[in-house]
Formats: sequence, structure tokens, C-alpha cells
Amino acid sequence: MKPLILVVDDNDDILLNIRIALEQNNFEVITSSNGQDALNVLPNLEKIPDLIISDIMMPGIDGYDFFVKVSSTPKLSRIPFIFLTAKSSSEDVRFGKILGVDDYVTKPFEEEDLLAIINGKIRRKEKIDSINKRIEELIEEIEDEIEPQYERKTKCAVLLIMLWDDKIGPKLTSFISLREQLSYSLEDIGRQLFQASVSIYGHDKMNHAQGILVDIENIKRKGYIYFDSYKNEKMRGGEQDYMIAFITREINYLESLKIRKIFKNISKRVQSTKQVQLQKDFQKILKIFTEYS
Repeated sequence: MKPLILVVDDNDDILLNIRIALEQNNFEVITSSNGQDALNVLPNLEKIPDLIISDIMMPGIDGYDFFVKVSSTPKLSRIPFIFLTAKSSSEDVRFGKILGVDDYVTKPFEEEDLLAIINGKIRRKEKIDSINKRIEELIEEIEDEIEPQYERKTKCAVLLIMLWDDKIGPKLTSFISLREQLSYSLEDIGRQLFQASVSIYGHDKMNHAQGILVDIENIKRKGYIYFDSYKNEKMRGGEQDYMIAFITREINYLESLKIRKIFKNISKRVQSTKQVQLQKDFQKILKIFTEYS
């Protein structure tokens, strides 16, 4: 089956040229002239697109708003997203990075470059889909092997840290769970948490420490996530963004306040560039749930 790509742009010539190039390279293509039209089309498709390419500057719903609406919809949140745009300033790149956009392609572009990026994103999506399926299987296994005092809320508890990588996006650097032999990637969940946080708070507040309590619909879990950044001249925009997250079955507001205090401590260690060990922090967080059960 051919990969399906949705292309959104208010320039008819660009839409036509991209359609021809993609169809000649064994892709199925759907086009929309603006973000609102694309949002109307997506729910009626028999197949979820394998990738979306969108312009930024469009009338009505622009590319940024279109991306946030797509990424905040659980059914669509895993679709790789590429901005096709004439905007290429460091501020624009940082904005897209915070949102969780997979890549930028700046106009004018070479057809070969666009095809290379598309093929790479689709291969990565296939790998992520496989990882996510394995995550769901392992979570089911974990739920049968948890100690009784954590049974109500912490059957699948995971504590993780992700750093933003300019080339690949959110990158898992460390994690710990109740099951010591757990050895699967959580990068897909981390990407969803980045996107969920932006849809709730907006990009401008992500430059400072923020804690957010969110639902993770696809695995039916709660997550408390904490974003911050520190100066790093090697990164685009001059800052290293990172995220600390705790994922489990249920988290209430009082518990999230306690977790936030622990996360602030972890964050200080991340910023000092020391190797971050999470075992003691994880045990402190688990203790919160026994205190307030």
C-alpha cells in the first residue's frame, strides 16, 4: 500500500508541483488549500495520513494552529509533520521545535531534498509505531507484577528525562520503572507529552519552568511533566530544552504538587550537567501515593 501524504498550502502551483513529484515517487497524495479545509478532510479519510506537509502562512488557521489542533487529537497525534515555509529565522525554528514539529523545509527547495526528508520521517514513524505497540504490550505485563501498596495508582509507574535534540527531536536520556528489567523506548510517549503541553500552555510559556498534569489517551494514563531549559550555545536558539515526566495510572492535583518539588531538585541536577540518577527520586515519588491513598 502506498504511503498517504496530506499537503496543505494556499499556493495552487506549489500544491500541484508537490503532488506530481510525490505521485511519481509512489506516494498517494491528498491536498488542501488551508488549515481549516485540512481539518475538515482528516476525519473523513479511510486511512490516517503517514505524513503531513504544511505551509505556515495561510489565511484563517495558519500552519502553527493547524499543527496544534492535529497533534492534540489522539487519533492524529503520531503523524509526522513537516513545515514547508519561507520562514527560517531562529525564532521560527525554535517555535516549531517547542511545538514538536518534525522538520522544516525552506522554500525554494530541491525535490530530492524533500523526498529524502519524507522517506526518513516515514521510516521513523514505522519504527515508532512498532515501539508504541511494544510499550502497550509491556504495560499490560507490568500491571500483573506490581507490589500491593502501589496497586491502585502506580501499576505502570515510569520516571523519565528527555532532552531536545535539534536533529531528531525529543531524545530519551534516562528512565526508571517499577519493573527493573524494563528495556523499551519511551520516545513516542515523550513526543506526545511535548505536543500536549504546548496545546495547553502555548509556546511562549515553555521557555521557563512549567509543570503540567495531562492525560495520555492512547495508553490511558496520567502524566505529570516538567519543562525547563538552560543555556547551550551548541543548540539552535542557544538553549537546551528538556523534560522530566512521571507517568502512572492516576495523579491528582495534590500529588502533582509534591511531584513538582521533587522535579525541581532533579532539574537543578540536569542543569549542572551531572549524571542524573533517578532511583531515590523515583522512590520518593512512589511514597507520595502511599501517603495520600
